[in-house]
Amino acid sequence: MAQDGFPGGSKGRVNKAGNAVRDEAATETDYDVIETWRAAHRQVLNTFQGILRNRTRGSHIIVAQRHKRRTTIFGKLERFPGMQLARMDDVAGCRLIFRTAEELYQFRKELHDARFRHKLKNQPDKYDYIKSPKDTGYRGVHDVYSYDVNSVSGKPLKGLLIELQYRTIYQHAWATAVEVVGAITESQPKFQQGDDRYQVVLAYASEIIARTFEDSNSCFPDLSNTDLVQVFLEKDAEIGLMHMLRGLNSAHEEVDEKKNVILIFDPEIEGDDRLRNITSFRDATDALRELFRLEAEHPELDIVLVRADTSGEVRIAFQNYFSDAREFINLVDHGCDRLRQT
Repeated sequence: MAQDGFPGGSKGRVNKAGNAVRDEAATETDYDVIETWRAAHRQVLNTFQGILRNRTRGSHIIVAQRHKRRTTIFGKLERFPGMQLARMDDVAGCRLIFRTAEELYQFRKELHDARFRHKLKNQPDKYDYIKSPKDTGYRGVHDVYSYDVNSVSGKPLKGLLIELQYRTIYQHAWATAVEVVGAITESQPKFQQGDDRYQVVLAYASEIIARTFEDSNSCFPDLSNTDLVQVFLEKDAEIGLMHMLRGLNSAHEEVDEKKNVILIFDPEIEGDDRLRNITSFRDATDALRELFRLEAEHPELDIVLVRADTSGEVRIAFQNYFSDAREFINLVDHGCDRLRQT
């Protein structure tokens, strides 16, 4: 990381490298620029996860952090032709999972009122997809912060962005199922790509979960309970989403007591077998060093580093990496049963 300027040289240089990737004209220098810029987000992640863990200590709130994969960054550049790489706000991300929406909003308000130098970049309602769910059924709240620091060594990092995701356990179960579908099929409902029948079924499922467990609505608020369940079951019968998810087996590899976990996937393989290896580290620095080494040596693989306080929290916060949609299945089944009776 350059200490005398923006990581990667300048925002303009990072944007140029991102444009070259999008145009399939990137050089090794462009890739080096992007990796330098991407790696610089490590300190931003460490700072924010420290802030969040201090504020959630002793609570039931789950905090996990995620460093966006290089392949995911490139995919986002392709999906959004006008996006400038230096403005991508979710390269570093922290996810918080709450028991209730009330708990979520209370924590978020307290964080907004906190006194620290990092700047909230968005208006509070801009990325509130609980109050205004997406058409896909996605529900949750996002905030984007701009990193600020006084130290000389940290000065080049000033202005780097981090995204905080807030979800309830119910919203997280739904979002996990969306990720699982993207991992085991040729469709990507998260990005509205592929067979749109998956998107439709998942959107109805979101409404079922919202009504049953959160006394709220998602993207079909005008349907009666009876009609909602009937349409969901009809649409699901066409594509067999629930049957497919029930047939999945979670990865058998065990995440041990170490908190930093590298997961290696083969994108050419579908289903549970795509998870090739799990390696755990006690030290975050060692884990990040190994992440970048593996990415450099195996560009054909999808490699992700996840971190949480316990092995159980790794699995809860990143169930999608373990092809685990059991909680989603239970919620939808229970939701259908309850809504039929009302």
